[in-house]
Amino acid sequence: MSKTKINIVLFGIGNVGSTLINQVVESYDFFKDKRKVVLNFPIILNSKLAFFNKENIQINWQNNFDKHAIPYQITQVIDYIKNNNLDNIIVVDATASQEFVKNYIQLIQADFHIVAANKIANTLHQDFYKEIRLNLKKHNKKFLYETNVGAALPVIKTINDLHFSGDKITKIRGVFSGTLSYIFNRFSTEQTAFSNILIDAENLGLTEPDSRQDLSGKDVARKLLILAREIEQEIEFSDIQIESLLLPNLNEENTKKEYQNNKKLLDKPFEIAKITQLGTHVLRYIGEIDLEAKKFQVKLISEPQNSPLGQLKGSDNLIEIFTQTYGEIPIVIQGAGAGKQVTARGVLTDILKISEHIKIKQPEFS
Repeated sequence: MSKTKINIVLFGIGNVGSTLINQVVESYDFFKDKRKVVLNFPIILNSKLAFFNKENIQINWQNNFDKHAIPYQITQVIDYIKNNNLDNIIVVDATASQEFVKNYIQLIQADFHIVAANKIANTLHQDFYKEIRLNLKKHNKKFLYETNVGAALPVIKTINDLHFSGDKITKIRGVFSGTLSYIFNRFSTEQTAFSNILIDAENLGLTEPDSRQDLSGKDVARKLLILAREIEQEIEFSDIQIESLLLPNLNEENTKKEYQNNKKLLDKPFEIAKITQLGTHVLRYIGEIDLEAKKFQVKLISEPQNSPLGQLKGSDNLIEIFTQTYGEIPIVIQGAGAGKQVTARGVLTDILKISEHIKIKQPEFS
């Protein structure tokens, strides 16, 4: 049976991007035999350099990139694709770059599909958000971003399917940060200072390079914004109420050195929050969309220990979805919500979904 060749143009070769390449290399024959697709990486790029690959990607791709990558402009990448008659293009954004997101509309207009681990495009102003969708419709292109919320967990797909099946979603709440899940799951059960657990999370690579980005609550708020917009709520980031876990005297205005040297200031307020709650409760940092009250909040709560959120372990995410059809019993999605392996696998799943769409639209080759 003939196969369809898919050309992946990968922007970003950090943890997620490099893991994605390795996963494709490891499963290349499997996808060829079972999915009838040949996944190719004709161009691999970081923020400054591009490697134009003439052969199928190999396990030693990093060495080739280091030897042969050259400076580029986005227009040169588009011209290379056109001049070499490359089709079935899926651009993968495995960066965290706000600058790169500005290229999305140009890439869609060049007839490329997009898969994004990068959350930024879906959290900018509504005008930009809508402009992307208008161009996708006009050019009949796909834009998938399941990993924007919950890594490889099917959160966005489930919410989208429920909403467009006509069911009325009334509330979405849960732990959306693997980092803060790990911290509060340990803090609730151990007699260990909050700052020590935070440092452990940093050393394990669970936090952002500057863990204030996690403690600020902004990352959770971005995920709430993405989900709210999936169910057609026309809101902006500023509409989300964020209870930061940082302190008035230890926050994003401090230098990184000041923050690193004074983490123990976090210990007392969190210890007070811990000991003043009911004995059967635990602390959880959640995001919540209440559509009936029109509230979008990121906050620290005291949760019954025997509830789904209260029983969380490790660095798992857990999202509860309440709908009119399901009543007071929520749909619960739980699992690893962070990590380069699961995120890369989620990106790969989106690539394969678009590949199935392309197979219907495009001729195959033997």
